[in-house]
Amino acid sequence: MYVVIMGGGRVGLTLAHLLINDGHDVTLIENDETVCGDLAVELDALVICGNGTDTKALEEANIKTADVFVAATGNDEANLLSCILVREYNISKLIARVSNPDHEEAFIKVGIDAVISPERTAAGYLEKLITRPKVADLIVLGHGNAEILDMAVNNKRLIGQKIGDISPTEDYLIVAVYNNDELIIPHSDMVLEKNSKVSVLVKTKAVKKVTELFTS
Repeated sequence: MYVVIMGGGRVGLTLAHLLINDGHDVTLIENDETVCGDLAVELDALVICGNGTDTKALEEANIKTADVFVAATGNDEANLLSCILVREYNISKLIARVSNPDHEEAFIKVGIDAVISPERTAAGYLEKLITRPKVADLIVLGHGNAEILDMAVNNKRLIGQKIGDISPTEDYLIVAVYNNDELIIPHSDMVLEKNSKVSVLVKTKAVKKVTELFTS
């Protein structure tokens, strides 16, 4: 797959590294000459010093043959304009970074396939860490409908019970147990011990209730 990325900042550079490591062809467009020099040394990819809102730079990146175009700068206006220009080349997928979530609707209206807001994602993750203080770690799944929570079992009512007697329910499923840092796929006859650590797949709407069940 051939991917053209506009923007050599943190998001664009990280994405380029990931794609290259996966074996994809990448061209990165960056308008800062100093940054371009650094990127050319660091990346095993074509780096074009230019502006993705300029058709000349896009043509130099051979945009006509690209499978995906990603506008990853921190400037919403530049990202939007570049996607509008690239849309004329009938690229299979257009992806844009949006720094201000209020701009998302404008991006969607012009036909961009995916709008990503790293700022919103990071804020959402931090919010969950703050509101779930007894959760050691979490992974948000799908469209935010479910989460995997890592927790220590502190509820005396659960200690000594068989996993099959408390899981699964309509709201959660115990998917892993850690004893002495060893991951164990649980079976129904396994007994929960004090301070056992568990990974639990939980419906987002039931996170508070399930967290209290295991940690209170």
